[in-house]
Amino acid sequence: MLGLGSHGPEVADVRARLAALPLDQLPEPPHLGAPNGDDDGAVPDGFDPARFDASLERAVRAFQQHKGLIVDGVVGVETFTAIDGARWALGDRILMHTPGHLLRGEDVVTLQERLNTLGFAAGRVDGRFGPETERAVRSFQRAYGLSGDGSVGPDTLRAFKDLRRSVSGGSANVLRERELVRRSGHSLTGRTVVLDPGHGGSNTGAVAHGLVESELVMDLARRIEGRLTVIGVSVVFTRTEHTCPSEDERAALANDAGADLVLSLHCDSHDAAEASGVATFFFGRDRKTSWSAVGEHLADLVLREVVARTGLENCRSHGRSWALLQQTRMPAVRIEAGYLSHPTDAARLADPAFRDTLAEAVLVSLQRLYLGDDDTATTGVLRLGDLRAYLAAHS
Repeated sequence: MLGLGSHGPEVADVRARLAALPLDQLPEPPHLGAPNGDDDGAVPDGFDPARFDASLERAVRAFQQHKGLIVDGVVGVETFTAIDGARWALGDRILMHTPGHLLRGEDVVTLQERLNTLGFAAGRVDGRFGPETERAVRSFQRAYGLSGDGSVGPDTLRAFKDLRRSVSGGSANVLRERELVRRSGHSLTGRTVVLDPGHGGSNTGAVAHGLVESELVMDLARRIEGRLTVIGVSVVFTRTEHTCPSEDERAALANDAGADLVLSLHCDSHDAAEASGVATFFFGRDRKTSWSAVGEHLADLVLREVVARTGLENCRSHGRSWALLQQTRMPAVRIEAGYLSHPTDAARLADPAFRDTLAEAVLVSLQRLYLGDDDTATTGVLRLGDLRAYLAAHS
């Protein structure tokens, strides 16, 4: 990882990559050449492009904010991958599916968005040229009378250009996602839910007021698991107490399990002692094609149930392009269930009864996602017994 104070050729490389990005990839970038921010671009004596200074940190933060990443000013694997991929526009290179070495970048994002808009199902807009995107390209090529080789070269790009003026609006992928949930029935019973307790192993996450995030969210996951299995839901965990898979590995596990939903469990921490409350996150780069409508709905349900039952501060739901949210084929939601750095939040999270309340809020939220028009209950009042009765009446 590279952050403020780092030094070396890798820092100079990141600086050069950010400086070369077009404005639509890094809106209003801070001045990268001179740390004093001079508008004339003059480089002062002693300036070292290989040093991670404050101007570079501002540029990294601006890029992370624009891309929906965690805004920490640190260049880790996910941020560097996004920076590297941002330099590509559709047409800059030939795109094709190579198993084990997936092409990533903004050109793939544009391709997936265009295919989905045209009605060729490229799946989740994740900027990765995988098998689903290749199948959509082949379908488009055959429909346009091209050789269906699945690669995006000059002929396919010309075909996209010809259609560009006559096609606009809508997201077939969003409509398919909503319809899939609507047709799948009202009950949670028989579904598969992936629970993702954050961090794990030597990666403890936040530590404050005698609480360890990785241990606390694993305990919360176990409480949710118990309630789900009672009503016939299969639960898959992304990790054990001693492991810490990468975000990519967690997403792949959920996809391989054929899960219906993913819930990622975290707690937050902040240097500002007054920071407190609960927030939820779903996949969302924009509200056109790079967006999970069902994920947003579930994130809102979880947030409202938790706030109604616990009184935690409402920090709202937010769209993000974090790897787990973006790469899962099913709706995925991340919950930040309070701040361990806040004395009151921490005291409540330390109480097993409070964690039971959180678990019940999550359970009810998951069920309410599938109730559709039949969901007439007031937020914060349904209990596990109510769900059992409903499921028994509709079995």
